[in-house]
Amino acid sequence: MAAAQVMKSEWTKIRSVQSTVWTLASALVVTVAFGALFSALSNSQFSNMPRSDQLTFDPTSVSFAGIVLGQLALIVFGVLVVSNEYSTGMIRMSLAAVPQRGTFYVSKIVVATVLAFVIGVVTSFLTYFLGQALLGVHRSHIGDPGVLRAVFGASLYMTLITMFSMGIASLLRSPMLSLGILMPFFFLISNILGSVSATKKVGQYLPDQAGSKITQVVSGSNSAPYGPWAGLGIMALWVAAAVLAGYVLLKKRDA
Repeated sequence: MAAAQVMKSEWTKIRSVQSTVWTLASALVVTVAFGALFSALSNSQFSNMPRSDQLTFDPTSVSFAGIVLGQLALIVFGVLVVSNEYSTGMIRMSLAAVPQRGTFYVSKIVVATVLAFVIGVVTSFLTYFLGQALLGVHRSHIGDPGVLRAVFGASLYMTLITMFSMGIASLLRSPMLSLGILMPFFFLISNILGSVSATKKVGQYLPDQAGSKITQVVSGSNSAPYGPWAGLGIMALWVAAAVLAGYVLLKKRDA
């Protein structure tokens, strides 16, 4: 089967399963809603902040505070796209129809990645403009230095999170096992390792900690020893390792 036909079949699988469609919609709604909430609260509490916090206030980064929760929906989307076929047994029919496992795997990754990127771009620009409107006089402008990079970078970050989840789900095959590892990792373990002084240097190189640097504009709000694009590059290396490992195991294991 040609690659274009395989991609078309993967697109059909994704849009015909309600759970994958709803998780993408949830990622948009949750990210925008919580970004707006944090922006409104920051605006109302700005005068009560310590002077040091006011001087390092990053309105662009504040508007993206909802990504922490929105990315959980993208993780679920990435896991379901890959592991649904294993949990239902459809993977045997899919591989029988497309015996070229490389074509099958790449097509699935590409279709889901393009979808995540489109949703990421819409989400990041909506989040930014709504958040800045709610920040009032403390807002930034899209033309300010580093702001457009942060807004577009946020969409790349959300896309990479989805790809990383697909790679892990390809390794583990089980949706429950994949979510059981990814959710605590991103929601608890990564934040703890990145916050505790004894493990902070290690935590800074975890995929979400490094990649989220791209959404920050004001220097000094993050003490990581790398810049925004270098942070996204570190995250891309994690994603490449996960996706490649998933491909290797797909080639070696039986369906």
